[in-house]
Amino acid sequence: MKVLTEYIAKALVENTEQVEVMESRQGNRVRLELKVSRDDMGRVIGKSGRVANAIRVLLRVAAEREGQQVTLDVLEP
Repeated sequence: MKVLTEYIAKALVENTEQVEVMESRQGNRVRLELKVSRDDMGRVIGKSGRVANAIRVLLRVAAEREGQQVTLDVLEP
């Protein structure tokens, strides 16, 4: 999940070196926290959160295939 999140985020942002994904697990639940530069926040969140929600949908589908649940939080820089 972490690798997929990094891949998607780096494809969206200009400052790829500032993309950081932290992962924590509790049983079959995975919590991902995404940090990007302040300038790239709009690209990751999108209008009305559409891009962030699309990323969450992709992660949920990938997690379901592995029998897991995933949540994604985009953190303020």
